[in-house]
Amino acid sequence: MTVSISPHANDFGAAITGVDLSQALDEATRSAIRQAWLQHQVVYFPDQPMSYAQLEQFSLSVGPFGNDPYVQAIDGHEHIVEVRREPDEDVPLFGGTWHSDWSFQAEPPNATLLHAKIIPPVGGGTHYADGVRAFEHLDPGLARDAESLQAVHSARKPYSPEGVKAGGGDRRSMTLLPSETALLTQRHPLVRTHPETGRRALWVNPLYTIGIEGLGEDEAMELLNRLFDHMRQSDFIYQHTWQPNMLTMWDNRSVMHSAQGGYGGHRRVLHRLTVAGTAPFLRKLAV
Repeated sequence: MTVSISPHANDFGAAITGVDLSQALDEATRSAIRQAWLQHQVVYFPDQPMSYAQLEQFSLSVGPFGNDPYVQAIDGHEHIVEVRREPDEDVPLFGGTWHSDWSFQAEPPNATLLHAKIIPPVGGGTHYADGVRAFEHLDPGLARDAESLQAVHSARKPYSPEGVKAGGGDRRSMTLLPSETALLTQRHPLVRTHPETGRRALWVNPLYTIGIEGLGEDEAMELLNRLFDHMRQSDFIYQHTWQPNMLTMWDNRSVMHSAQGGYGGHRRVLHRLTVAGTAPFLRKLAV
């Protein structure tokens, strides 16, 4: 089999075929997949039936397992989370607010993998936003300001005891694990340099970014909301449609995403892992 990569027209997102992810991959195949992922940021592999062990095996070919707090893992597979929503569930969507996974961690994940098991006949897609192109198209003055700032991230809104209760956590089919540690904060550059490609990306998100160091709350949120609106422009968005047994992997260092609804009365089940990352940094360009 020969790996085939079919990029989207704007280079954000690509389909990868001609590979069986349930089997151990040779070095050339792993390298081709990694280069496609780095270039296109979101890659997806249709028709990939996989067991838990095979999913873990492929994830480890990308990098070590990440640390996934606040959500209950599958029994016997501590790094796999089942993202589940039942037909009659009436709480807010898990992952429905735009976010980059675990940006509140000191070393957020490099990648997230999501393997579709049960997909509703309507709705239930995932939208992805390209932080690289969003930064490239930012007003130059605003870009310079952004490069000088540190954003404040926290898990308090979705995963503090109060946040879980407000989000209907006791009525979810998924088990959330609220904790007072969700109230802690972590600072990261508002613009980060990708450690492998060198590209710079806007790296803030509406779910976990709660402020900007050195700015008052009103001033910080005014700036953040301006950036969020910019990042969510249609020119920077890829709207992903799932199929059963499809595996999708995205670069959490430059992408934010949002789960979509529109499938009331239907079940949706996917299996999720993250790949460990490193601390975000900004490398200033020489002038």
